Amino acid sequence: MVICISKSGSTAELSILLPMFRRIGVPVISLVGSLSSPLASESTVVLDVSVREEACPLDLAPTSSTTAALALGDALAIALLDRRQFTREDFALYHPGGTLGKRLLLMIDELMTKGAHVPCVTGEVPLRDAIVEMTSKRLGCTCVLGPDGKLEGLITDGDLRRLLHKTADVATVRASDAMTRNPKTVRQGTLAYVVLQEMESYNITQMIVVDPENVPVGVVHLHDLVKAGLGGDDAG
Repeated sequence: MVICISKSGSTAELSILLPMFRRIGVPVISLVGSLSSPLASESTVVLDVSVREEACPLDLAPTSSTTAALALGDALAIALLDRRQFTREDFALYHPGGTLGKRLLLMIDELMTKGAHVPCVTGEVPLRDAIVEMTSKRLGCTCVLGPDGKLEGLITDGDLRRLLHKTADVATVRASDAMTRNPKTVRQGTLAYVVLQEMESYNITQMIVVDPENVPVGVVHLHDLVKAGLGGDDAG
């Protein structure tokens, strides 16, 4: 199948191509601005993209006509997507590279810090031990776990600043006293781009990844997601 886009439908290039299309028997779909043109008469399907006048002050340079052709082309593409029930997985299969491919394929498991590198303390430890854990793991936070190993809270650099604004005496403060309870979390297997949207929505820079039992298995920092190329709107 050949799709031809032409304002006049009677250019020199078309006068050479149309007889060849006829010889080999391919169907021709035309987006054309003149329904009385040679292209329209030779087409299997004719789509009218004629405009009253161009946006060009001289009514010469194709401007409005190119926009009309672009809009109809997009409409056809979306109609075909719906007709074929094209899924996100199909899109990822045919567009694996660039930002779009990453948004559709990259899981948070591939970007998160995991294992022994996940900062964790129990709620009963002194705050100074939690600070040491935060500093050594360099993620700007630490998970606070209950006796069963499940996530109870999160201490971030912001939590420490807010605590120090209230009191300078932290010698008797425990990790559970400084933590934010029930922090935002995501499950393993979540798309990384979905996590980025969540973090931007809540204006947070770290997200804890948990298993079905709410046990921390990873931490992802906003910088990791941006570095992976998930930020911005580039589709290339």
